[in-house]
Order: sequence, then C-alpha cells, then structure tokens
Amino acid sequence: MRHVADGRQDALATLVRRHQERVRRLACRFLGSPDEADDVCQEAFLRVYHAAREYRPTAAFATWLYRVVANLCWDHRRRAARRPAPLPPPDQHPAADDRRTPAEQAELDDRVRQAVARLPDRQRLVLVLHRDAGLSHREIAEATGWSQSAVESCLVRAYRQLRVELSDLREA
Repeated sequence: MRHVADGRQDALATLVRRHQERVRRLACRFLGSPDEADDVCQEAFLRVYHAAREYRPTAAFATWLYRVVANLCWDHRRRAARRPAPLPPPDQHPAADDRRTPAEQAELDDRVRQAVARLPDRQRLVLVLHRDAGLSHREIAEATGWSQSAVESCLVRAYRQLRVELSDLREA
C-alpha cells in the first residue's frame, strides 16, 4: 500500500492481481450477480487506490479489503432493496459425491444456492466469508466490524436454517 500511495501503478496492479478473484467471488456469492460483483470489485480497488495514503495496517490487508467489499455489498443491496435478490452463481468446485449424475448434482447445487439466497443478508455474508473466503471468526469480525460473538451467532443461525431447509437431502 505504501507503493500504491507513492503512485506506483505496478503496485496497484499487483494488489489487483493477487486479490481480484477472491474479492469478485465474495461479492458474487453475496450479491448473486456476476455483473453486480464486477461493479463492486472495480469500486473496491478504486477505494484501495484512493485510501492508499491514509491506510494504516491495523489488520491484514486482505481483512481490510474484505471489509471494504462487505461495506460495498451492503451499500449495493440497500440501493437495490426493492428488487428481489438473485440467486448466487453455482460453485465452480466439482461435485464431492461421485455417485450423483450430473443432473442430480446440478439439482442439488441449485437447491443449496436457493437456500443460501434466502438467508438474511448478515447470515449470508458471514457464511460466504467463512465458507468461500476461508476467514476465521475473528477475521470475519474484523472484516465486518461486528463482535466475534455476533459473527458466531450469525453462523450458527445460518447453518441451522440451511439444515432445516435441506433436511430432506440427508435422507436421499
């Protein structure tokens, strides 16, 4: 960030290259739209550029960046509050259960995406930060500005809701 503050474009390009995919994935999972995620991603790196001179590393850069992205996602959702939330995109990971046909796996993935999309925003955000971004509870608390106990509570409620909504899948 010091190099970015000094106006070195190569330093900004390095930060973008290093973090862009994770930032985009986080925004996409939260907002449910690749196009909206691209907008948030671009805005996040503009904010990185503009904040470079004032940046003081109180946490890891990635944690600070996730907080910027989370705030941008919240702002984006508030502006679009009247529109229904789109479904998050499918995971890019291969199916864990090789016994399912591709059609069965696609149906399962769709059910999970829909269940995640129905979670309240706070629960969906902590779930995405925990599962997709791999952040610890402490890191999520730093990224969101919430207490660690609030993060843990949101995660518990999110997983409980998903278990209820997807309970029929355990029997299949």
